[in-house]
Amino acid sequence: MKYSQATNYALHTMLYFVALPLETTIGVQRLAELQRLSPTYLSKILTRLVKADIIESAPGINGGYRLMRNKADLSFLEVIQAIEGTASLFHCDDGPGQQGCLIEQVMMQAEQQMEDYLKERKLVELVGQVGDVTLLV
Repeated sequence: MKYSQATNYALHTMLYFVALPLETTIGVQRLAELQRLSPTYLSKILTRLVKADIIESAPGINGGYRLMRNKADLSFLEVIQAIEGTASLFHCDDGPGQQGCLIEQVMMQAEQQMEDYLKERKLVELVGQVGDVTLLV
């Protein structure tokens, strides 16, 4: 199974937000530089995170984006679902005369276990590994 590159960048971006002091804003240009990304591409990712009520846009001369949620509550799953959506990873098409898909049952159970794990894991658990956050802003 593979998540999109956008999810990878979203998780890294959110790690920066979680590492910053509360109420600190950071601009898209700076976030893009930190990850060596195009600001335009990162803006699309940030828009999805805003729509998911994870971050918010802060207008003005010192504007940018800031974390909207409690750091301690932000899970990996929330960020992944903001980018990937909530659709199941596996779907079995039943053919004519078939009575359900046994494979799909196994896959759904595995997916649920993975979601439960990602829901329990919080980004703040990794903050100590980010380094000097004062260099971020």
